[in-house]
Amino acid sequence: MPPTDHQSSFLNRISIRRNQVASMENNHDQELEDIELFQKHVAERLAELASTSADDSNEFLSIAWFRTLLDALLCCEAEFKAVLIIDRDPSHFIKPPLDRVGPELQDRCVKALDICNAVTYAIDLVHYWQQLAEIAVTSLEQRPIGDGQVARAKKVLNALLMFIADDNKEQTKSTERSWSFGRRGSGSTVSKDKDRGSKNFRYLNLAFHKSWSAAKEIQAMSANLVEPRGKEANGLAMPVYVMTSVLVFTMWALIAAFPCQERNGLPTHFPVAKNLNWAQSLISLQEKIGEEWKKKEKKGKGGLLDEVQKMEKVATSLVEFTDAFKFPAEEEKLKELEEQVKELSEICKKLEEDLAPLQQQIREVFHRLVRSRGEIMDLVEQASYMMGSSA
Repeated sequence: MPPTDHQSSFLNRISIRRNQVASMENNHDQELEDIELFQKHVAERLAELASTSADDSNEFLSIAWFRTLLDALLCCEAEFKAVLIIDRDPSHFIKPPLDRVGPELQDRCVKALDICNAVTYAIDLVHYWQQLAEIAVTSLEQRPIGDGQVARAKKVLNALLMFIADDNKEQTKSTERSWSFGRRGSGSTVSKDKDRGSKNFRYLNLAFHKSWSAAKEIQAMSANLVEPRGKEANGLAMPVYVMTSVLVFTMWALIAAFPCQERNGLPTHFPVAKNLNWAQSLISLQEKIGEEWKKKEKKGKGGLLDEVQKMEKVATSLVEFTDAFKFPAEEEKLKELEEQVKELSEICKKLEEDLAPLQQQIREVFHRLVRSRGEIMDLVEQASYMMGSSA
């Protein structure tokens, strides 16, 4: 991910300053300026994301929007490390407030790593849904179109809609997801498509212990997320709070969008300090996504990813066409069919092009969190060793 101009300037500034004499009297004042500038950059990135949601743009909750969100997270993480870790005296990590907020951040990072893994598997699942939609597109593009092509498309589209609609149900019922493109007990033969679907869902469901819950992970990450008060508000506890808030929001948004295991009970918001310059944009985004989640949850449907919602809508319309199909089809009906098939084809193409880069970005977030967590653990270990040696 290429850094922005102001990010490069910010990182260079901290690097140069910390290579100077560490005992300068104004060192604390400069650190406060760094923390303030870090919050300013976070505010700018969140404001950009909020502006996309405010104008009802087609990008909101799309893959492109989530890629922008992940870019923002990665930029914030790089600047956060510069403020908190680079060339810092290790003893700070075993003194207040870092001796308290540091371990809390580490624990939240572990949960974020699990969520990154869950979303990576979920992207594979969305890719499978895309493949089902492509089968339907291929069938419905045939000319002249007859009963055989329509029947195959109907079977695949019904399976696609069943998988999407069943997404939010308990994972203990996950075996029901591996039905064939007909209903269980229908006497239908086991097809190659059924085998592919069964393997795909087993792969997703076996990735995590059956008791693992995406909703509970978010609940744990957001618990006790409290704005620093008093002296801590002007110290290193503040950038930890800012970074934690951005991390929790990103993981929460990803879970709301992608079919992760056990999302029942996913909170529609988590507390954020309203008086900070970046908070209003984050609160606005929370409210917008929370409203969308409530709508989808009531319908018992899948996640909020824009491309999947559009796929679901077009697939539902095409199923209505297949239900009413009679050979030979009327010209007017064929024209409507062509438009809808074209729309579904374009959605599939977009997913084919964009899912892999998004998945790679999730992996980058995962590895970045692992590295940062390891660096903090090393500093704590150094500080403990130094303390033990001086005793």
